[in-house]
Amino acid sequence: MSNSPKAKMSQVSMFSSGQEFANLLVSSDLLLHSWFTISDLRNHPYLNNPILVKVYPYHSNGAIVAFVSSPTCTLQKEMVSSEDLEGSQSPFDFISTKFNPHFSVNKAAITLFESLLNELSALKEQLGNVSPLIITGVSLGGSVASLFTLWLLKDNNKRPTCITFGSPLLGDSGRQQAISERPSWNSSFLHVVSNHDPILRSLISPTNAFAGSIPQSCIYNPFGMFLLCSDSDCSCFEEPESVLDIMMEMNLNSQHQDNRFLAFDYEQVLELLKHRVIFKGTSQLFHYSVDQLQAGIDLQLEAIGIGGQSSNMNPLRTEVKQRVKESFDKKKDAFDPGKKLNKMKEAMAWLEWYKKVTLKEGGYYDSFKRSEYRGRDAVKSRQEIVKHQRILTRYWKTMVAEVEKMPQREETAFRTRWLYAGTNYRRMVEPLDIAEYYMKSGNTDYVNLGRSEHYKKLEEWRKEDNPSGSGNYRRKSVSLTEDSCFWAYVEEAIINSKRLREGSLEEKENAMAYLVKFGGNVMTMIWSYSVSSEIFQPQSSFMNWWQEYRQDILRCLSNFPLANYMDNEVYRSYA
Repeated sequence: MSNSPKAKMSQVSMFSSGQEFANLLVSSDLLLHSWFTISDLRNHPYLNNPILVKVYPYHSNGAIVAFVSSPTCTLQKEMVSSEDLEGSQSPFDFISTKFNPHFSVNKAAITLFESLLNELSALKEQLGNVSPLIITGVSLGGSVASLFTLWLLKDNNKRPTCITFGSPLLGDSGRQQAISERPSWNSSFLHVVSNHDPILRSLISPTNAFAGSIPQSCIYNPFGMFLLCSDSDCSCFEEPESVLDIMMEMNLNSQHQDNRFLAFDYEQVLELLKHRVIFKGTSQLFHYSVDQLQAGIDLQLEAIGIGGQSSNMNPLRTEVKQRVKESFDKKKDAFDPGKKLNKMKEAMAWLEWYKKVTLKEGGYYDSFKRSEYRGRDAVKSRQEIVKHQRILTRYWKTMVAEVEKMPQREETAFRTRWLYAGTNYRRMVEPLDIAEYYMKSGNTDYVNLGRSEHYKKLEEWRKEDNPSGSGNYRRKSVSLTEDSCFWAYVEEAIINSKRLREGSLEEKENAMAYLVKFGGNVMTMIWSYSVSSEIFQPQSSFMNWWQEYRQDILRCLSNFPLANYMDNEVYRSYA
C-alpha cells in the first residue's frame, strides 16, 4: 500500500476511531501542513475582511482551504462568549434528522458565514473534483471552516476532512446529536486544542459554570474528535459528553494568561506530536476488561496533565471517567449489521435447506403450517426453523429501526447496500409468519391487521429502488415468490370462497370481487414467472383451494382467467 500523503488521506474513511485517524494525520504531516497555510494566510493584509480564505495546493490534485479571522473582527468576542444561538435554518437545515429535528448554532457564526455565502458558493464549485480536500482554520476561522465543511458534506461525494485549531464550540446538543447520527460526518472533524491556548477558556459556554468540581448545564456541545494537547503529550477523545469536562480541567491546570483573543502558535505543539504516539481513544478498548478500560482512561487523562495519584479523589476526574465508560458501553452495545452477518447467513441457510427438503410435502409454507400435526421429527424440524426465523426477524427489525433513524442521504446509501439481503429475508421468512398468523383460529386480513412494520418498510424500499417493478425478462419461474404476502392472499381466497358458497348475498358479492382481483393478480405473477412453481405442488394450500372450491368458482366466475388456466391444467407446464 502506498505511503504517500494522498494515499494516507484516502484511508481516512477506513478508520472508525479517533486514535487511528489522529495518528494518520500526524504521520502524514498534514497537521503541520494545515498550520503552515494558516500561518502564511495570517501574514496577508486583511483590509476590511473579517475572514480571509485561501486555497493552497496539496500534492498533485489535493488542496488545503485555510480560514483565518482578523484580529480586529468584532464578531470574535461574540463568537467565543455569546449565549445567543440561532435556530436551525438555511443553509444548514439539512442537518436536521428525524430524531433531532431542531438544533441551534451560534448566531455570530451563522451571521458571518452568511456574509461570505457568495464567495463560499464560488469556492464550493471550484473544489468539485479536488481530492484529498482539507479544510482548516484557527479560532473563529476554525468555526467558519467547520460550517463550510458541513455545507460541503451535504452533497459532496468526496468527503472533506476538517482540521481546526483552538476553535470555539458552535452549536447546542441538538446539533451535536444530529451530526453524531452520521458517523462518516462526525469522523470528518478533528479539533486540535492546546492547554496553553488562551481561547481554551472560551471553548466552553459561559453558562457551563464551574461550580466546585462538577460542570453544570451546557449550552454548547462538541462534535467530532478532539486532539487535546499538553506540554508532555496528547490524547484523542471522541466522546462528546466527556470532552467538555476534560477541557474544563485542562483549563484549570493551565498557566496561560486570561487573554482570550491572543493568537496562539500551534507549530511547537505540532512538532511535539511528530515524536509522540497519540493515546488510544476508548473505541480501541472494546476487547479489554472494565479494569483495563479504566486504566486506559487514566493514561489518556494523565497524558494531557490530568493525572497523578492525588487526582483519583478529584470529583471531575471521576465524572470524566464515568462518562467515558458510559460512552464505551454505548458503543459496545451499538447495532453493527456486519458483526452478525455470518450468523444471519447460517440462519438463512437453515431455511433454504428446509425449503428444499419440504418441496414434495406441498412446499415449505404448508409443511411449516402442518408440522405440528405430524410426527416428532417434523415437530423438531419446525422448532429448529422457528429458532432461526426468530433470529433473522430480530436482526432485521433492528436493522430497519436503525436505518429509519438515519438522515435521508445516509439512509438511502445504507438501504441500497442491504436491500438485496433484506428482500431475500422478507421473501423467505414472511410466509412463515403468515402461516403462524392463519393457524390461529379466526385470524383474517394479515396484510392490514397482522403484518409487521419492518416487512412493510423492506417492501417499500424495494419498490422505491425499482419503482416500475420491472426486472429481467424471465423464461422460468423464480425460486422464491416475489410477493412475500402471496400466501396471505391464498388464505384470504379460501376464506372468501367459503363465503361465496355459504355467505349472505352481500358476503357473496364481496367474495366474488375479492376472487376476481385475486385471480387477476395470480395470473399476472404466472405470466411474469414471479411466483414459485411450488404453489402447484399437489398438497399446497393453493392447490387445495382450487380442488375444494373448483365447482363454486367455475359456476359463479365463468370468465375467471385463473379458473380457465387451472381447469385446463395449463399449470402443469409452469416451471
